[in-house]
Amino acid sequence: MPTRPPKFKPEAWLATLSLIAICVISLGNVIVRYATDASFAFTEEFSVFLLVLVTFGGAAVAARHNQHIRIELIEHYLPPRARKVVYVAQWLAGVFVLGLTAWYGGVLTLQEYQWESLSPGLGLPNWVYVIWLPLLAGAIIIRLTQNLIDRLRGKQEPGVIHES
Repeated sequence: MPTRPPKFKPEAWLATLSLIAICVISLGNVIVRYATDASFAFTEEFSVFLLVLVTFGGAAVAARHNQHIRIELIEHYLPPRARKVVYVAQWLAGVFVLGLTAWYGGVLTLQEYQWESLSPGLGLPNWVYVIWLPLLAGAIIIRLTQNLIDRLRGKQEPGVIHES
């Protein structure tokens, strides 16, 4: 069984630590609720924020290692030159969607900062939560680009298992 090197990337660490924090916060809330019939007010607010970090961090790692879900049937039956066109089209579609996400996430972050909006649960500035959206969308674009370069050069990730 081949072993692959661990993926020590900043977004992998961010996703891992966020998931651990969600587990600790949720477990603490359950214990307190069971023992006192009351719960912590901040747990849902932090859990939703951390879930966004887990999702986007994990998506960046998957994008770098060519592990996103997609239909590969067409890729397998195309000649190498046409396959490269498909790779570029996939990259363009991803960059377009994530570019829109980064742009509108940046606009939302700026508006939240200018309006001095506060979160409903803890009263923290909303921009602190929202700024991660454009930053991590940008990280995914970078990882998609790295993956495209590898695929165009014919470099395959050794540990990727394709079921098709």
